[in-house]
Amino acid sequence: MAERKKKFETDSGIEIPAYLTKTEALPIAPGEYPFTRGVYADMYRSRLWTMRQYAGFGTVEESNERYRFLLRQGVTGLSVAFDLPTQIGYDSDHAMAEGEVGKVGVAIDTLADMERLFEGISLEGVSTSMTINSTAAILLALYVALAKKQGADLKKISGTVQNDILKEYSSRGTYIYPPRQSMRLITDIFKWCGATVPLWNTISISGYHMREAGCTAAQEIAFTLANGIAYTEAAIAAGMDVDDFAGRLSFFFNIHNNFLEEIAKLRAARRMWAKIMKERFGAKKENSMKLRFHSQTAGSTLTAQQPENNIVRTTVQALAAVLGGTQSLHCNGFDEALALPTENAARIALRTQQIIAHESGAADTVDPFAGSYIVEYFTDALEKRANEYIAAIDAMGGAVKAIEAHYVQDEIAKASYEAQKRIESKEQIVVGVNEFIVDEPPFEKTLKIDESIREKQMKRLNDVRQSRNADAVRAALDNLSRAARGDENMMPHILAAVECYATLGEISDTLRSCWGEYREG
Repeated sequence: MAERKKKFETDSGIEIPAYLTKTEALPIAPGEYPFTRGVYADMYRSRLWTMRQYAGFGTVEESNERYRFLLRQGVTGLSVAFDLPTQIGYDSDHAMAEGEVGKVGVAIDTLADMERLFEGISLEGVSTSMTINSTAAILLALYVALAKKQGADLKKISGTVQNDILKEYSSRGTYIYPPRQSMRLITDIFKWCGATVPLWNTISISGYHMREAGCTAAQEIAFTLANGIAYTEAAIAAGMDVDDFAGRLSFFFNIHNNFLEEIAKLRAARRMWAKIMKERFGAKKENSMKLRFHSQTAGSTLTAQQPENNIVRTTVQALAAVLGGTQSLHCNGFDEALALPTENAARIALRTQQIIAHESGAADTVDPFAGSYIVEYFTDALEKRANEYIAAIDAMGGAVKAIEAHYVQDEIAKASYEAQKRIESKEQIVVGVNEFIVDEPPFEKTLKIDESIREKQMKRLNDVRQSRNADAVRAALDNLSRAARGDENMMPHILAAVECYATLGEISDTLRSCWGEYREG
């Protein structure tokens, strides 16, 4: 009988055999180098992954209400989404902020906003991830300033700041400064956090957004780890020892629909990073070699058609993340192809994780697919293909040079084009989109954002400016400017500025005046 397809292969171009009759020897035990089977020997048998729900919208009070709702529902970590002006260093009253305040995340202009955002939430008692890049240093300083006001022990504060600027140049676009100056900010954060908030993950090196832009699983591994290599080289060039900072590097992966390939992707990435840290950088500590990561189900796979189908998609993806050994997980709301998730959609997404954790048995044994002929085959094949991409990037002079040469962007664009062709030809079926289509009324139970948010935020911002010590703000910004033009670590100056209620836009503009802005092409 003829097979359903002319050829079976993954999006990475890896041939899918009908069956295999042998595999290589099983990899070493979980928790042992090169950590293919997991970074901890007992994995979820002793502690489940951190269950996060990415949230932030509207006013700080609305976002605070959502965080407290999620904590009551059982999330074990918060994940903050910021609006576009906050991401690119503009205050809510800037002309560039019009129409964007509170839309794709929460607006944070000053420490007063951060105080309201986490009102009633002890920062010492919760792990917080902040998805922020070009203004990461400012948001981290705001978080630390609030922790100090709460009387928290900074040695116990835990969380992650994304702080991954290279993928902004290649796939997302929320950059401000040129790459060299942006890399300096990142290494300043590495140094400062090591002494000030040692439990903080100083970067979340993200393949997620490159995968959303269309890259394959093999490219996601390669481009993410290549960026990790660049950050490591930059930190070493800044005078840091690899074993002093590598243990606080974290990663962020996208979990797509090819269940077996996604499990293998996470296993291959762990093995590759362990080898990179040991063989390329001479890391001595085991923690320096462990690739720890957050994962999120794939927003780009969600469909506006028959949106309830997305519950099934995110379940398959979340299960792959768990079977692949994630340390932290967020499930998308089923309505996110249409709008920010409603409270109901967020609860279903969280319940998806909880059912996997407590009812499926998937968390009861470590690396359940180890020894599966096809998963071991995919793991090896993805490692081989990803290493080929890294070799090409190395030949160009590293990730920054490859991005400047548009190599990474072009590879992602080509992969995205090929994926779209497969959908349009129906070689790839997307249920409800190009097959199994039904007539359906518009889905109307979406979250609506109040258009008056910007006016409220502007009034608050003006009140802060009127009540603060203007001389202290001016002095703090002058000190930051001197540090930016010299070689002093900028984080203490950014912290001093936010503590006297300097705005995010004022701090960003101070650095713009020193470094200029990056313009592609």
